[in-house]
Amino acid sequence: MTTISSTAEHRERIVLGPRRSSFSASRDALGALMLRDVRVLWGDFAIFVLRTIVQPFLLCFVFLFVFPKIGQSIGGAGGEAAFATVLVAGVVGISIMFQGVQSVALQMSQEFGYTREIEDRVQAPCPIWLVAAEKVISGAIQGLISAAIVLPIASFVHAKGVQAQINLHWLILLTLVPLACIAMGSLGLVLGTSFEPQNIGMMFGFVILPITFLGGTYYQWTRLAPVKIGSWHWLQTVVLINPLLYVNEGMRAAFTNAPHMHLYIVYPVLIAFCVGFLWLGLRNFRRRVLS
Repeated sequence: MTTISSTAEHRERIVLGPRRSSFSASRDALGALMLRDVRVLWGDFAIFVLRTIVQPFLLCFVFLFVFPKIGQSIGGAGGEAAFATVLVAGVVGISIMFQGVQSVALQMSQEFGYTREIEDRVQAPCPIWLVAAEKVISGAIQGLISAAIVLPIASFVHAKGVQAQINLHWLILLTLVPLACIAMGSLGLVLGTSFEPQNIGMMFGFVILPITFLGGTYYQWTRLAPVKIGSWHWLQTVVLINPLLYVNEGMRAAFTNAPHMHLYIVYPVLIAFCVGFLWLGLRNFRRRVLS
């Protein structure tokens, strides 16, 4: 009987294989999900690049090339180069934001909608929250790639004499840019789990558009001081709830010597946005999956 029992246990061990811990299974599942997204991105890399560069290229082309050519000065007399410096950092920040929204929110709306692909993803041998976290990581990586693509383009698309002054501050660049990418990927998770697939168009009109125009892409936060009611700088106060503002101010600190918001404000606020967006996005994701 002992021999028969040992043989049965040995056969079971061969069929089932060694038992894996939940951590190991989750790690392998996360790696497989990431690998799938990388393969999809690589297969559509040309589309990804076009999607990334169109808006920044048009912004720089119109404001830094066309306007000076037709005498439509921005930034005051002799201030075109200063405006170019401000705008170049802004278009890097806005590119990171759009990648976070497009790669996470739009894709998630499809997976929750007609493709129902999300049902396959949550069957992976890992916690539900890890599936959502993988979306954020994937969006953050795409944001990093877009920043690397956009900065050189934005630096060279300009008319003669309107060149942006680029000065890379590597410590800030290597810490703040990844943090901004995670924050915008987390924002994409919140938006993707808050809007129904059929209402995703409303997201751009009611959320993305105000964030874009009031996020300091075309101006520095300190320049809003003259907009006030009495002694209250109301617009400068209201835009402080905009996460893109801190991203753009951080990009100016990382890529230029232009005046910017103090970094001891930018870093903690971006970290707070990361934590808040992740918490809200993971909660919404779990509710949508289990509903």
